[in-house]
Amino acid sequence: MDELLYETRDGIGFVTLNRPQARNALTFPMYERLRQIALTAGDDPSLRAIVITGAGEKAFAAGTDISQFTEFRTPEDALAYEERIDGVLTALEECPKPTIAAIAGAATGGGAAIAAVCDMRIAAANARIGFPIAKTLGNCLSMANYGRLAALIGPARVIDLVYTARLVEAEEAKAIGLLSEILPDHAALQARAEALARTLAGHAPLTLRATKEAMRRLRLAARQVNGDDLVTMCFTSNDFREGVQNFLAKRPMQWTGT
Repeated sequence: MDELLYETRDGIGFVTLNRPQARNALTFPMYERLRQIALTAGDDPSLRAIVITGAGEKAFAAGTDISQFTEFRTPEDALAYEERIDGVLTALEECPKPTIAAIAGAATGGGAAIAAVCDMRIAAANARIGFPIAKTLGNCLSMANYGRLAALIGPARVIDLVYTARLVEAEEAKAIGLLSEILPDHAALQARAEALARTLAGHAPLTLRATKEAMRRLRLAARQVNGDDLVTMCFTSNDFREGVQNFLAKRPMQWTGT
């Protein structure tokens, strides 16, 4: 699959989201391929860590390809979409191998969600991360994703990011806990991601696995509240349907709240 590349080198798996012409926006087949990689990683005893990155310097991933939303009409469409995405993120969370997101350029929407569930996130200095849905499509995150983000950066910062629809620059992202390291450029980022993965590969795998699973279990408590009504409210709205069409046509959006 050319749009998502996967190779292993010396015990490290390298995933590249490979649609640079679309800022690596994810199609449903790309999501499914990523899920399968995460699900099968535990079956490979030689695999010790996974690095996820985007092709080129402009984007890690600019969310879900908006054309995937053009046929959304019903609550079932919305819930099936969120179930699909949650399946990918849960697979990454439950993957027994350490995962590292290497972020250059924009990581937005679904791309930011993928980065957020990785165990570690490092970035080039041009990284920008956020969930600009309040000014693009007018949809919302799933309850699981709100819970994941709140556990990572706190409820107040989740509200700030979603309400303002802004993308945080690398330095701020590091300050609020979204990033652990900032590298000067794309080349340095790629080199550091591989070096970090090799460091993790040399450490006790059961210690890393236990720590990852412990953190996952602690996050689960924040995700037991049902939010299907919120998802269907947004994804079946007139605003969302118009938002998709206007986004694709590059027209300004006039929100109605309906």
